[in-house]
Amino acid sequence: MTIDFASRLLGLVIFGFIGARLGIDIAPILDIDELAISFILALVGVLFGLVLTPWLTIYPLRSLQRLVNEVPIEILFTSILGMLIGALVSLLVSYPLSLLNQPFGTLIPAIVTAASVYLITTIFNVRSREIWLFFEEWLGWKPKRGGLMTTSDRVLLLDTSVLIDGRIVDIARTGFAGGVLTVPRFVISELHRVADSTDTQRRNRGRRGLTKLNELQKEPNISFKIIEDDPEEVPAVDDKLIALALTLNAAIMTIDYPLNQVAAAQGALVLNINELANAVRSAYIPGETFAIRVLQDGKEPGQGVGYLDDGTMVIVENGKQFLDRTIYVEVTKLINRPTGRIIFVQPSDIRQ
Repeated sequence: MTIDFASRLLGLVIFGFIGARLGIDIAPILDIDELAISFILALVGVLFGLVLTPWLTIYPLRSLQRLVNEVPIEILFTSILGMLIGALVSLLVSYPLSLLNQPFGTLIPAIVTAASVYLITTIFNVRSREIWLFFEEWLGWKPKRGGLMTTSDRVLLLDTSVLIDGRIVDIARTGFAGGVLTVPRFVISELHRVADSTDTQRRNRGRRGLTKLNELQKEPNISFKIIEDDPEEVPAVDDKLIALALTLNAAIMTIDYPLNQVAAAQGALVLNINELANAVRSAYIPGETFAIRVLQDGKEPGQGVGYLDDGTMVIVENGKQFLDRTIYVEVTKLINRPTGRIIFVQPSDIRQ
């Protein structure tokens, strides 16, 4: 039983009881048969509880949980600080205002309190980055960051493709990322749109990206933050990311080849995880021999295709005859591309 279904059942019972009780209370007033009106209102309450209970309970809680998980700790801290300062300011001005003639002595202090708390909290939220810089420069206080990446303040902007891919989490855990992994809010919004897609495959990709985002947030040894910067004059997400990278002098981390090309053409530094994967894969040179299992037909007549453990595609010339068999092959050619590596081989003279 899912929590949504359980909430609907609970709402069905509660609102059905409320409807029946309301029918009993209003029957004498309207001079209507008590049993009939109670039964009708109980049915209305049952329908209301069955349909709307998750929207009143589960969904708001999920939205609140998502908001809390995604808000950077810096913004959360400065927002709370702003709320406390706003409450203190309102406390200082409320007493003299309360001495005004009624009803102003009651209404104005309440209005001033709400306005000052909202205004100062909003200011601290929007200017969070400048406030932290003030703490660092004027007060000589700098918050401690995660253990593996304290040696670099380089900003690494993550795009949706690299979050969906997920390898960035393992790379960051090793300490090789060498910078502060940074996700703009508009990238998270794009992930949510993908996760809410009606297409199953696209929806699963979006949810995987959000899962990896949460893993980055919860890993104590990864320097990670979410920023609110958004070049509003730029409509497309990729273009926003490039504009932000140029503004912040940051690097873009991606596996999106078109984004890689466009960003590089505009002078932005791009770190492509596929290129990193190619660099650390096992190196094979022409003439080297290894074993491979031929799994499927290739595009050309007679070709077979297999894969190494790291996902590298191996094209076996005249390998179709060895389908579903493990054979020894000899490397004839390698092709390295940002999108991946391809190894061309031919069956070896070694005994199959």
